[in-house]
Amino acid sequence: MLVIENLSVRLFNRIILHGVNLHIPAGEVHVLFGPNGSGKTTLLMTIMGFADYEVISGQIIFNGKDITNLPVYERAQAGLGLSFQRPPTIKGVKTQQMLEICNRHSQQDYRPLVEELNFQDFLGRDVNQGFSGGEIKRSELLQLLVQSPTLALLDEPESGVDLENIALIGRGINKLLRRQWPAEESAECRRKVREERKIGGLIITHTGYILDYVDADRGYVMMNGTIACQGNPREILRCIKEVGYEECVRCMI
Repeated sequence: MLVIENLSVRLFNRIILHGVNLHIPAGEVHVLFGPNGSGKTTLLMTIMGFADYEVISGQIIFNGKDITNLPVYERAQAGLGLSFQRPPTIKGVKTQQMLEICNRHSQQDYRPLVEELNFQDFLGRDVNQGFSGGEIKRSELLQLLVQSPTLALLDEPESGVDLENIALIGRGINKLLRRQWPAEESAECRRKVREERKIGGLIITHTGYILDYVDADRGYVMMNGTIACQGNPREILRCIKEVGYEECVRCMI
């Protein structure tokens, strides 16, 4: 679904990413770990196409199409969706209006999604105006659910979120990524769901708490603007907790 080849990126005259390679097959969810300032958010912003992030080498291929130089709106129309770590407040635009904009493509009845995320009381408020950390994350996730992207980019969905909200957000991400099913369904049914699932995800996490709620297929550690190692996401997280990022990279290589 997503192929990133030898990607180097400059931001404000400083090269942030150095020859990044990353492949996400359809239906898989990958997790990107890394210390602050390692380039994780820059990677997501570049995939989404924000103008300040200048690609100086490499390619971004999405569903077989080179999107390296496409504007943001064309990438969104193609099926990319982004949840910001620190989204802006948009004064004068109601959350209800934002959801209607996100819903132009799918034309779904999103009222059940609003109820699942307990967001009914926020629809008449300006986007993110006076929202708490957990409310902002639920707002971002709700917009993504309504947009229904093919590949969801999630920038630290657990940051600034209390324990009650993180469980709610975890369930919402599983719904977005088609990673939930009734407990009574058989193993065979679950296998078929996995085979038919085409929605992918790339999640940035600093703490790893989101892995308590979302099952990921592969993990990476980004250090100094490059992918330093990759492997089982839970093994990587365990290693990071025990010995820190730099020692973990030496162990995983």
